[in-house]
Amino acid sequence: MKLVYSEESVADLVRLRAFIAEKDPLAAARVAAELIARIENLRLFPTMGRAVELAPDPKAIRDAIFGKYVIRYATHTETIVILRIWHHYEDRTQNT
Repeated sequence: MKLVYSEESVADLVRLRAFIAEKDPLAAARVAAELIARIENLRLFPTMGRAVELAPDPKAIRDAIFGKYVIRYATHTETIVILRIWHHYEDRTQNT
């Protein structure tokens, strides 16, 4: 499956990495690499995330939990679109 990152998800990844880098640049690089590796796994297991029941299309919009992070993505026939990436403590109402 093709994997596409939305502009918002790229900005989320940059923001999260910068936040972590303030205290530990090595940890920031490690976390970013781990998130990207986990996102790549969605190509093999596109339905691994739980359906977002309140989404317009709950069968297509899913949340995958990776450690302390939530990856929201949409599945289409041949494409997975990474929509947003949050730390689980973040206020998601500001990022929808």
